[in-house]
Amino acid sequence: MLDQAYLDKLADYFASGDLEFDFEHGDEARRQMILGCLEKLMDLADQADELATRLIFKGGMLQAMAGIKDQK
Repeated sequence: MLDQAYLDKLADYFASGDLEFDFEHGDEARRQMILGCLEKLMDLADQADELATRLIFKGGMLQAMAGIKDQK
């Protein structure tokens, strides 16, 4: 489901200034679509941050528990 190549392409689109160009030179419908996509991406980033924190914490808890078992 995750596609690193697509994420890299999206990062390049942002960094290159092409998104800004498309926004500045787009019609109103295109601008609204761009803003909608950016809003969705920011929502996904918030979800990704929460999920990464849970996964890391869960992994840390499992590692800590494994360390305790190994010490016995």
